[in-house]
Amino acid sequence: MTTAPDTSNHGNTSHDTHALDTHVADFASFIQASPSSYHAAAEAARRLTEAGFDRLEERDAWPASPGRRFVVRDGAVIAWIQPTNATPTTPFRIVGAHTDSPSFKLKPNPDTGSHGWLQAGVEVYGGPLYNSWLDRDLEFAGRLVTRDGSVHLVRSGPVLRIPQLAIHLDRGVNDVLTLDPQRHLHPIVGVAGGTGRGSDILAELAALAGISASDVRGHDVLVADTAAPARLGFGGELLAAGRMDNLTSVHAGLTALLRDADALADSDSIAVFAAFDHEEVGSESTSGASGPFLANVVARVSARLGADEADRIRALAGSWCLSSDAGHAVHPNYPERHDAGNRPVANGGPLLKINAKQRYATDGPGSAEFAAACERAGVPFQPFVSNNAVPCGSTIGPLTATRLGIRTIDVGVPLLSMHSARELAGVEDLVSLAAAAGAFFRGRD
Repeated sequence: MTTAPDTSNHGNTSHDTHALDTHVADFASFIQASPSSYHAAAEAARRLTEAGFDRLEERDAWPASPGRRFVVRDGAVIAWIQPTNATPTTPFRIVGAHTDSPSFKLKPNPDTGSHGWLQAGVEVYGGPLYNSWLDRDLEFAGRLVTRDGSVHLVRSGPVLRIPQLAIHLDRGVNDVLTLDPQRHLHPIVGVAGGTGRGSDILAELAALAGISASDVRGHDVLVADTAAPARLGFGGELLAAGRMDNLTSVHAGLTALLRDADALADSDSIAVFAAFDHEEVGSESTSGASGPFLANVVARVSARLGADEADRIRALAGSWCLSSDAGHAVHPNYPERHDAGNRPVANGGPLLKINAKQRYATDGPGSAEFAAACERAGVPFQPFVSNNAVPCGSTIGPLTATRLGIRTIDVGVPLLSMHSARELAGVEDLVSLAAAAGAFFRGRD
């Protein structure tokens, strides 16, 4: 079989070993601090505050002066650097990502079980690979809301398990595995009649959060894998971890913003990092990419610069968004599921994601813009396009392009096992994406 010549900046790269190890360790720390979208937003806020960014509240008036600022809405966070020379028509350079991952969400009245077992009632969140969640040590993670409206983050540590049926009771399980999400995916949390702990899940979570169970009036609690990220391969060239779709992009964008903050304070554009929630379930929420969060922030920043409607439109016309979300590396056991002429590999560089039906927002000018950013960063990139017979997923890219009317490019780290409880990436790609995001923020010379 022949393939078309590769005209991208495709090819393995090699980063400084110490810098690579430091970056991967920091990313692993970020994942472990982010078992839910709410925790991811809180960890991003912590890092931003530590780096000298000022947290603003949406209900307050915002300053007009130059500065480094951020705002959090539920499981989403937007941060920006307003440079010293910003004007009403200064364009924006936005790196967008999402904080949520496919999982299971705790139902109301979650206490259930039978035949001597205590179980948790959960709903499917997004599109997880069901079988990948079986026989893993899982935890609850999310937020509890009390009667006064205050929010309390909570995580339980390993207390859950979705047990698989033994092969002795289903001799055909290796031929066909069918999992009914209502019957087969409720995790076990304990034994009925044992110590008694775990028989009231919300009470247990309230105790962990240091609040009274009687004060809890609402909750958004999900299930997360507790296994720590691990370097794989004899050379440590791979990383296995949960939630890399899409914490790879959240960490890359945040790292790039913080690393280049001083330079971006004197830039000719306004650097924005936007990490949305609810992408895995369609983005249609107040904190999702289809909602008003980013548009409101952009409008308010422009207004404080003295922009009228015409100025804001001019600023957006000169703006770019880099929509970063995980993509697919070619699977060696299923190569027929991939396009024959475009076969991204681990550690070959970030993906430039292209789709004729606009499931990704990349176009010709966007391709050139990302190629230039990668060239300035000294990293390779790889084009990705779906097999025509395999439906293509989508990202926040088309939503952001439509919502704000700005030019948008879709990119991301190539993964294997996307939407599994534990995904696989090349460590070089993690560093390369952050470097490309930084070059994108800084813009062309």
